[in-house]
Amino acid sequence: MPDKLSNIPDNTAVRTALWRALHVELDSPPHIFEDTLGLQLADPEPDWRARPDMSAFTRPFRAAIVARARFVEDCLAEQVAEGIAQYVILGAGLDTFAQRQPQLATLLQIFEIDQPAMQEWKKHRLLTLGLGIPNYPHWVPVNFETEDDWLAPLSASGFAATQPALVAATGLSMYLTPAAIEKMLRQLATLAPGSTLVLSFMLPIELNDPDLRPSVERAAQGARAQGTPWLCFFTPKEILALALDAGFSEVEHISAAALSTRYFMDRTDGLRLPNAAEEILLART
Repeated sequence: MPDKLSNIPDNTAVRTALWRALHVELDSPPHIFEDTLGLQLADPEPDWRARPDMSAFTRPFRAAIVARARFVEDCLAEQVAEGIAQYVILGAGLDTFAQRQPQLATLLQIFEIDQPAMQEWKKHRLLTLGLGIPNYPHWVPVNFETEDDWLAPLSASGFAATQPALVAATGLSMYLTPAAIEKMLRQLATLAPGSTLVLSFMLPIELNDPDLRPSVERAAQGARAQGTPWLCFFTPKEILALALDAGFSEVEHISAAALSTRYFMDRTDGLRLPNAAEEILLART
């Protein structure tokens, strides 16, 4: 694959991978989530740790990133134990599940959905690192804003519509329009009974803790400047109603506070999620 692919990933995907790695490097064990492979894929400049978005100021947001990743993979392990054999990652970016968890991955049909250029870049990096391209992820190129029916290419890639799946969509919804989110939920609600969606969403900035609000506003300005503006915000009540209206049979709001209790309660280093920033919708068909 040509070297011109080397600059494809957007800053959001790279930052997520770097924050995951920084958690292992800087935060005290036990680590909530261990992923340093994403750092190898991202291949940042040598001074990447000095980036403003890697500063101690962003530590709570790093906690949120590793918490949501851990929550997804905890849900996945539970679902596999119950017989689920399909895992769909929407906006996969630099996700490394297939490489990090080969024993679990080989029990699943994994479908990574993302922009075509992003996927080509990722394949290029896997080959460059000598990791090869394992045969268990299915690569499904999709643009969520323009694809009228992304379930069609998903099915064409081997997805079994009659079998339940776990679908993860984290760090994605804020970059889509409300119309695209609504369409996505309606499509996902048609999946086989027993399917589960884990979707992260941003609360309206005015609902953030006052101490946190300037940081979130600064992050929103940065996203806009990089050409990836935040377009969607939901209150928990709004996202739950939207999912029910789309056709999901069960919906649940997982708050940042609940994630802090679940993963950070016994920590002595002060690492915690920011309250009322990015939270999770858990929905079942």
